[in-house]
Amino acid sequence: ALTIWHMAFCSAIGCLAVRVLGLVKSHNMTAREYMARVMPIGLLYAGSLWLSNSSYLHLSVSFIQMTKSLMPGLVYACGCLVGTEAFKPAVALNMGLIAVGVLVCALGEVNLVLLGLLEQLTALGCEAMRLTLVQVLMNSRGYSMNPLQSLYYVSPACFVSLLLPFLIVECPRMMAAQATNSIHFNAPVLLANALAAFALNLAVFLLIGKTSALTMNIAGVIKDWALIFFSYFIFRAPVTRLNLLGYVFCCSGVVWYNQMKLKALKVKVAQGSSSDKLYN
Repeated sequence: ALTIWHMAFCSAIGCLAVRVLGLVKSHNMTAREYMARVMPIGLLYAGSLWLSNSSYLHLSVSFIQMTKSLMPGLVYACGCLVGTEAFKPAVALNMGLIAVGVLVCALGEVNLVLLGLLEQLTALGCEAMRLTLVQVLMNSRGYSMNPLQSLYYVSPACFVSLLLPFLIVECPRMMAAQATNSIHFNAPVLLANALAAFALNLAVFLLIGKTSALTMNIAGVIKDWALIFFSYFIFRAPVTRLNLLGYVFCCSGVVWYNQMKLKALKVKVAQGSSSDKLYN
């Protein structure tokens, strides 16, 4: 329910910015283009959200955050599949190291539930493909959208994709709770929450547009570290030595990837400087 409110708010802001205020232009997509390019993003978002939330019923918060270390590898695989990333043996080996780390984490998990693990892995796959398709929409073979335009097009697709599950599962429960006055809506809190979600989505689209979906997921590992820390020290979620050993493997892969990206960036800058000198 909260996420569908976020998507409705982002859709309204996007419509206001594009259609009313004219801050950015519309690409005037046809219905067929919208269904082919944007709706899959919304469907994958709904699937990722549903499955990841379900996995929390079976797995600990710390272990779920450890499995998210697989995201760079999944995004890289999806990028190679759709053409946003070039296959490189060194990067593939790097992502394989991260995958081995997650496998070790799973072996060390105290309360491992296979159903929860399958839900979480499927959710990660949906999210990886969604982020890759967002990158395609914004840059590669797309319309070169800025973050506000992306929000304008993607948020309604996510809203529509979440609407049916909301009406079937959560809406009847909320109506029943409202009838017994056991649920209360705080408008200022909901508005502040929606503004935070809008800022987060805008930041995500900006980062993907300026870098790539893969870089965004590497950056997200820092958030996972913080969540594992708080999960263990505040909520006392079980974390074994084997869990931590596997996560060290994952972090090693992340550091290695960052080193390769930095090296590639230095080479690109050096080539750009050489070209400038040649033309001058």
